[in-house]
Amino acid sequence: MTSSLPTGLRERKKAKTRAAIRAHAMRLFEDQGYAATTVDQIAEAADVSQSTFFRYFPTKEEVVLTDDYDPPMIAALRAQPPEVGPIEAIRRSIRAIYDQLTPDEWHQEHRRQLLIESVPELRARNAEQYTQIVGLLGAAVAERAGLPADDFSSRVLAGAVIGAALAVVPHGLISASGPDYLDRFERALSLVEGGFPLGPGQA
Repeated sequence: MTSSLPTGLRERKKAKTRAAIRAHAMRLFEDQGYAATTVDQIAEAADVSQSTFFRYFPTKEEVVLTDDYDPPMIAALRAQPPEVGPIEAIRRSIRAIYDQLTPDEWHQEHRRQLLIESVPELRARNAEQYTQIVGLLGAAVAERAGLPADDFSSRVLAGAVIGAALAVVPHGLISASGPDYLDRFERALSLVEGGFPLGPGQA
């Protein structure tokens, strides 16, 4: 049977349920440990069925690893004017998303990164996801340039951007990044854009 809920209301209810599942999962992970927490416990805490849990998150890992900000960032990149260069377009799309985050949203993202870094299997899976991110970003860069999705130069540029994002993270820990992270990332993007000039003045 088709739901009679208006699309906007239906999507808001889905978003609310998804957020509740993640919030209860994070609380349980922090209270009793990631490995000790089961999907059944998360579903019970969120007052949803196990099947509902799996409709929103295919695995327990995905509750933590899913980055809600990647899809809107890619969409914002695709929406940048065609005359804007790729690095500037990426810079603008990142700011378009992250400048809107509330202090609570920044705090939740910090908690997520802390958990990823504290659980070896999550840390390993997160590292694997960077390859996927390079592919998504490279395809969006190529699309803006009218090139095939698997364009080599676009993928290399995307790899340089993701490398820059990781290079400015203190000690390799994203959770250690302070509020100036975006400023440092933009400085790194400027180095990429400028052909990687080296020297102490570029630090």
